[in-house]
Amino acid sequence: MALRLYYHPLSSYCWKVLIALYETGVPFEGEIVDLSDPEARERFVRMTPLAKFPVLVDEEASKGFPESSIIIEYLAMKNPGSARLIPADRDLALRVRLSDRFYDLYVHDKMQRIVGDRLRPAGSKDPFGVEKLRNELEVSLSLVDRDMAEGGWATGLTFTMADCAAAPALYYANQVAPFEDRHPGAARYLERLMARPSFARVLEEAAPYFANFPRD
Repeated sequence: MALRLYYHPLSSYCWKVLIALYETGVPFEGEIVDLSDPEARERFVRMTPLAKFPVLVDEEASKGFPESSIIIEYLAMKNPGSARLIPADRDLALRVRLSDRFYDLYVHDKMQRIVGDRLRPAGSKDPFGVEKLRNELEVSLSLVDRDMAEGGWATGLTFTMADCAAAPALYYANQVAPFEDRHPGAARYLERLMARPSFARVLEEAAPYFANFPRD
């Protein structure tokens, strides 16, 4: 299967897919897209008008997929014998998908919108909105703290798509609002994620780009 991933090493949703690819060991070709380059942006927009990372193209099947969860679903469908990121058991699979949605919508999204406000020009920032997002993020982290207090992975003893979603969401949330003192269970879970070889590799590859992350 000839897979090509269009991505950027600093993109959190790209991390989610890269973790899945490294977990499964499925071979792929990565193509970094620099959206600050007008020509690269134009080519990418022709492929996906929303210009959102990541995009996976299965060149043999002539199929392309945006959206990180859909990409991981496709990998699981095409490679059922590799790391089982989505369990075969339907009830467990629903739990994984629910946890995946939780991390994307209630941790990842809040974090990204806070970071997005940092990129706004002076006079266009939204301190009230950011404070609301921070409060909502705290509620979400409290739930992670509760659920991960005893260790393990997002939905039990097996690493799944939910953990692929949790890793970038919690990593960047900890950069936006460090939570070790307030949420030790979540912090220990993040430590386990960072020690996972697949995520450690993603972080190593992203390291040269970290200087571009807006700190405040």
